[in-house]
Amino acid sequence: MADGRSLYLRPWRIDLTVRDGVLRLAPAAALARIIARALAAGGAPRPASIGLILSNDGELAELNAVHMGKTGPTDVLSFPLLDPTAYPAHPGGPGAHGRVPSAAAATPAVTAFALPPGARPHLGDIVVSVERAIAQATEGRGGWRGDRRWSPADELRLLVVHGTLHVCGWDHAEPIEELAMRSLEATLLDG
Repeated sequence: MADGRSLYLRPWRIDLTVRDGVLRLAPAAALARIIARALAAGGAPRPASIGLILSNDGELAELNAVHMGKTGPTDVLSFPLLDPTAYPAHPGGPGAHGRVPSAAAATPAVTAFALPPGARPHLGDIVVSVERAIAQATEGRGGWRGDRRWSPADELRLLVVHGTLHVCGWDHAEPIEELAMRSLEATLLDG
């Protein structure tokens, strides 16, 4: 079982699910506010919805194996539903710095499928291991470089922002992307 609720921060709906047995490190409203700020900064379509699932290492290990082909748990996974070209260009993103966007980038679609009139497109889902957030923060393996000791709530906030930006087409595979993404994350966390 899980505890779920929707929080509305116009123009977005944040669907929050907390798996049974998962500690609540931060108020739902605070997590929703930081997601809304990240969606605005990422240029997310308006109105839209996004899901946040707070889970544990077991579920993240399973998802990591199935979707990423990796063994063991990870701290956050994002499952975007829109192509990255549906979002505004950003440093290191599609179409920037010599990277060639898809043909659809010239006229990005908000959704890849038809919606009923008045329906919100769903941008995707973020799954965070609260267990990983606690361990990373308390063992001094938190933050961007994995060398920060801070509160588990702060680590959770970082992972939520990070996952939201991935849904919005941001990545950190290349140095320019990583610099831009880390800078935006820092700005959002300070806000």
